[in-house]
Amino acid sequence: MIVKAVCPHDCPDTCSMLVTVENGRAVRIAGDPDHPFTNGFLCTKVAKYLERTYHPDRLLFPQIRVGEKGEGKFRRATWDEALELVAQRLQWIADSPDGPQAILPYSYAGTMGLVQGEGMAMRFFNRIGASLLDRTICSSAGSDALNATYGTRMGTDAETIGAAKLIILWGTNTLTANPHLWPFVRKAKANGAKTICIDPLRTRTADACDQHIAIRPGTDAALALTMMHVIVRDGLEDREYIAQMTHGWEKLRERVMNEYAPKRVAAICRLPVETIEQLARDYATTRPSFIRINYGLQRHAGGGNAVRAISLLPVLTGDWELVGGGMQLSCSATFGIKESHFNHHEWIPPGTRTINMSRLGEALTETNDPRVRAIVVYNSNPASIAPDRERVLAGLPRDDLFTVVLEQFQTDTADYADVLLPATTQLEHDDLHKAYGHLYLMYNRRSIDPLGEALPNAEIFRRLAAKMNLDDEPLRASDEEIMREVMAKAESQVSQFTLDELREKSYVRIGVPSPHLPFASGAKLPTPSGRIEIDSAFVAKLGLDPVPSYVPPYESEERDPELARRFPLALISPPAHQFLNSSFVNVASLRRAAGKPTLEIHSDDAQRRKINAGDRVTIYNDRGAFTAEAVISDRVRPGVVSAPSVWWGKLTSDNTNANQTTSQALTDLGRGATFYDNLVEVRI
Repeated sequence: MIVKAVCPHDCPDTCSMLVTVENGRAVRIAGDPDHPFTNGFLCTKVAKYLERTYHPDRLLFPQIRVGEKGEGKFRRATWDEALELVAQRLQWIADSPDGPQAILPYSYAGTMGLVQGEGMAMRFFNRIGASLLDRTICSSAGSDALNATYGTRMGTDAETIGAAKLIILWGTNTLTANPHLWPFVRKAKANGAKTICIDPLRTRTADACDQHIAIRPGTDAALALTMMHVIVRDGLEDREYIAQMTHGWEKLRERVMNEYAPKRVAAICRLPVETIEQLARDYATTRPSFIRINYGLQRHAGGGNAVRAISLLPVLTGDWELVGGGMQLSCSATFGIKESHFNHHEWIPPGTRTINMSRLGEALTETNDPRVRAIVVYNSNPASIAPDRERVLAGLPRDDLFTVVLEQFQTDTADYADVLLPATTQLEHDDLHKAYGHLYLMYNRRSIDPLGEALPNAEIFRRLAAKMNLDDEPLRASDEEIMREVMAKAESQVSQFTLDELREKSYVRIGVPSPHLPFASGAKLPTPSGRIEIDSAFVAKLGLDPVPSYVPPYESEERDPELARRFPLALISPPAHQFLNSSFVNVASLRRAAGKPTLEIHSDDAQRRKINAGDRVTIYNDRGAFTAEAVISDRVRPGVVSAPSVWWGKLTSDNTNANQTTSQALTDLGRGATFYDNLVEVRI
């Protein structure tokens, strides 16, 4: 039997998978050759999904802590015992003077499913009045940037980029983080397109492009703005499109002409003036041109401004008018599915506080209004992935903190749990998925029965609500009922389909034109002006400059020269090719392929520090330190080091990872994490 499933992980590709099942066991997994975006293959990671599903260390039964927090010692419990304990403790905290806001949910995108992600969980936490979680750790700066500028998160229809004649892959390692876009890139290349990779690292993707531009980390906005300078100086802008579709153009025009001459920006970005001039001319004179950006370039102080600036480049050239032209960061809003429509936000008590997930260390060690007294973790592994890891690990062992973890494995975070609850994998439950890199709504059909006593996330929260005597009908809704509600309350491009139809087909392209040109001339945008807002009312309300500008990194010569003197190397910690954040790190074959934690360092920087290839080095700053094996390479530019991540601490030799050094500082827009705004020093 072959079952059609969907990859649940945080990736724009949202692949359709074919799972072969024999005698109740999944024996093969493959990409669906009929899915127009999956194109019959899976990435390196998900190709090992069966190894992950049947991993000998899968959590199969509820467990209750018996050792010290962090020791990872538990005893087996029944579901009734475990959920009764959780219900009693949460109710006791909710009834205390601190109230239910002392309870904090912590989750992100361990699954992107609309049901097993937040479909029941958010209902539960809204109903009990828990603190709200601002889910900022990945995409919030870019999301707010697009919302501020375009009023929505839409972009180029990925299936059309084979028509592009110039493709700029900006801050994206496409072959690792978006591999199913690559066949469309190859199609464009076969038709004569030039490909340019802009990235501080010479990645696998950079190797496969015609040109690599090794920009200084955190200076992407400056490069985009100086490209605009050249475009306007040389009279290459599409004045008709700009006049018809934008609000605030003259302010941006004045800024780029007065402040962002190529000579000045060359010094900021550490690039030759000639490279900047040629890039701008290539972009402005090649039609259609497509820019793919990814979330790494927004993980610094000015991340929101960077995304705003880059996203406006196709406005200057009119590429939004052309099939295959434009820009893509996310197309998730194209689906017209809003969580507030089905997660019962009306239950949230007025005045409920919001805690930023990127400042978890602060929340667990400093927040006292009230203090966080319970944390329920699902779809995340904060003890590995949260910034300023030292602070997080200082807060998790607190005796007065009750910790519940829903997990498939005993992760770094699970070691600190008071109650550990086994969750199903994607092959063991049904779910509904939208994508943020293509336009297909997808149905994940359960392939096998749950292993052991594992339960889907939604069922765990459903049972917990019942244990707390919460009998509201939305808390009793089945997974299927949640899916039907999601689709019925979506905008017409989704609501025109029924769940039964979707289940039969397994995926449908949503009801938007093909090709989809969301910002072609005449489009009415959901912004205050109805136009592309260069001068953004959204940003102005935040008290920020409403016109895009270059915001230097917090940790840079421009803003803190003394810090830059003490810690002169910029650390980037992108996902290793074999990992997806901290997912898959415990899969033996993938960990073997990744090898061990490494640090790529340029030979010039290594020589000054007397570091040889293979040396065990310590990477450190005032927040903490981790160790890795030195790899001397010209794949990083001088002044930049790279530590492929995110390793579980417990699977390294010294229980550390790169997040020992990252900070809790937040981006300009979206209050997002600034993982790549991080100065360090390296020693043997």
